[in-house]
Amino acid sequence: VIEKESMIDDENVDPVLAVYRGCITDELRRFAYLAETEVVDVEYALKLADSLGVARWVFRNPRGLVGALAAIGEDLRGDYTYELIAYRTFSMRGKPRMIDPGSVIAMDEATRGETYANIDPETGRILVTPRGMDPVLYGIRGETPEAVYRAHRFIKSYEEVERWVIFRSNQCTDAHLKSKRTISSLKPYVAAVLEGVVSDRPRIIPGGHVIFKLSDGTGTIDCAVYEPTGRLRVIASKLVDGDRVRVYGGVKPFDKGLTFNIEKIEVLEARAITRIMNPLCPYCGRRMKSAGLGKGFRCGRCGFRDRGSAKIEIYMDRDLKPGLYLPPPRAFRHLTKPIERYGREKTGGVVWFYPWHEP
Repeated sequence: VIEKESMIDDENVDPVLAVYRGCITDELRRFAYLAETEVVDVEYALKLADSLGVARWVFRNPRGLVGALAAIGEDLRGDYTYELIAYRTFSMRGKPRMIDPGSVIAMDEATRGETYANIDPETGRILVTPRGMDPVLYGIRGETPEAVYRAHRFIKSYEEVERWVIFRSNQCTDAHLKSKRTISSLKPYVAAVLEGVVSDRPRIIPGGHVIFKLSDGTGTIDCAVYEPTGRLRVIASKLVDGDRVRVYGGVKPFDKGLTFNIEKIEVLEARAITRIMNPLCPYCGRRMKSAGLGKGFRCGRCGFRDRGSAKIEIYMDRDLKPGLYLPPPRAFRHLTKPIERYGREKTGGVVWFYPWHEP
């Protein structure tokens, strides 16, 4: 199947098949967790496969063994969702996908809340169809097998669907964001959750990306919110030093050190910002002016004077409220949990559904 279906002539394609017989061990579960949250060394994967008697077929580079073992070890004991994937015929691969956009819009409206990230609301971009050379025609992610199957029946395709299958998966679950870490413990390419205080005002760099510093008592790190994240970048630009936030994302190394690439921001506490201003006139409501040193204030509109009044402290509207902020769906990663799924997490209790594939 791999030799027939994979583009093994492409040097960038490194398929690996792993087969394990037996109960899922804690070591395999731990391996899956590591693969979801950080970079795993291929040698570790090879040693684990040998120790567990995992049969494997490596067609070029063994790097794919990491993902194969992680797929075995991820037994979805935690949260999970479903995805219906429709596949293209071999002759159509590499050609533009022929899907009726109107049918996707109708599907999204009919199944909203039960399926996720079908369309980007800001741009109208269709998200169920990938853009690459892969054999997937479209993929629909949702809360139940019934939901994705119902959504699938809305889709009008102007090319043949070679087959479709419903998978249970960890997509849309934040499976990679399970670990809360300190800044001092970070290393390149780990996914993490950080909690700390914004330690300087955000700055916008060329390209429209927003950068700010976060401190947690163990260290300080640059946090980056990139332009494609849309509204999340706007939220980041409203932060000020002293705001307490929880950020979710991954670590990337640069010449000057580590940067935390943000996937979502949770504002825990927005610092109050005050300004010292002249008092308002009690008669006409206009802000008064100083009448001179030690002479109080006077109103330029009605002439009222008050020698005993003093400047007042005004709390400014922050236009930023505590809460969880996500980017638009077009900037989601496969594992990103949409805001609609918060509070709907589930464990165990797999529901059998038919039909789950065709043919």
